[in-house]
Amino acid sequence: MLAAILSRTAFGKAIHEFQAIGFKLADMLTGTEAGGQHGVFVWDDAPSVTRRLLGAEAPLRHTEVWLLASGCVVSTASVGPLQTESQSVELGDAEEVRVEIAMGAGELEVTGGAEELLEADFQYNVAELRPEVEYADGTLVVRQPETNGLPNLQNISDYRNEWDLRLYDEVPMDLSVDVGAGICTLQLAGLSLTGLDVRLGAGEYTIDLRGDWARDLNVSIEAGAASLTVQLPEDVGARVELEAGPHTVDAPGLTREGDFYTNAAYGASDVTLEIDLEMGIGEVNLEVGEAATAG
Repeated sequence: MLAAILSRTAFGKAIHEFQAIGFKLADMLTGTEAGGQHGVFVWDDAPSVTRRLLGAEAPLRHTEVWLLASGCVVSTASVGPLQTESQSVELGDAEEVRVEIAMGAGELEVTGGAEELLEADFQYNVAELRPEVEYADGTLVVRQPETNGLPNLQNISDYRNEWDLRLYDEVPMDLSVDVGAGICTLQLAGLSLTGLDVRLGAGEYTIDLRGDWARDLNVSIEAGAASLTVQLPEDVGARVELEAGPHTVDAPGLTREGDFYTNAAYGASDVTLEIDLEMGIGEVNLEVGEAATAG
C-alpha cells in the first residue's frame, strides 16, 4: 500500500494525505476542536497512546514532525523552472571523514565510486529546496535548508527534489543519512564505512549492504511509516535486531530467533554486520544476495 501511495507520480498527493491523517490524530490526542491550531508532538515527550498510533516504541522523529506540524503555517514557496546543479568536493588531507546527509522530502540516491569525496547532481523546481553543501575539518554536510518538517511544500503537489550523491570509496567514513519523507536508495557496498546511522520518515526506502566488507560495522536504522528493504550480503555475517510492532516482516533466507534475524554466514565469517532496526508502521523486507553489478 505504501509503495503505491508513495510512487513518483503520486508523491506530492501522498504528503498531503499523510498530513491530513496526522492533523486528525493530533486533534484527537490533544482535544483540539476543528478550526483550531493542530497539536505538535516531540517524540521523546509523546504519550504512550501517541506511540501506539504512530508506531509502537519506534522513534518516528520525522514522521510526527511533519505529519503533526502546526496547521497555521502558510506556504510561501512556489514551483518554478527545473534547476539542475552539479557539485564536487575534494577530500583534502583528511584521513577519515564524517558525512551527514539531511533531506526533508524528495528522492535520494547514495552510492560509492566517486573520484572526489563527493560528486553530486541535484534537480529541484522550488527555490527553497536548493541544497547546501559544506565541508570543513573532515565533516561533509549535504542538507536541504529546511529539514524539520515541510512548511515550504504545504499545498504544493508538483514539486521536484532529486539528489544523486556519489561518495569516495577509499577513505574511512562515518555516514549519517536523515530523510523526512520520500524515495531513497542507499547502495553502500564498496564504501569504507566505520559507522552508519539512518533515520527515515514516511516513504519507500532501500538500504543495500550486499558485497564485501573489510571491517565490522554497526548499523542503526530508524524508520517511520515506511516500506523498507534491507539487502544483506551472502558471504559476510549479518544480524538484524528488530522488535515486533505494527509492521510486517518478510525475511526469506534468514534464520529467526526471537527479535534477531541472521544469515548463514553469521558467526562464521571474519567480518560481521550488526544492524539495529527500529520500525514503525509499514513493511520490512530483509533480503540476502550478491551485490548488484555496475552498469
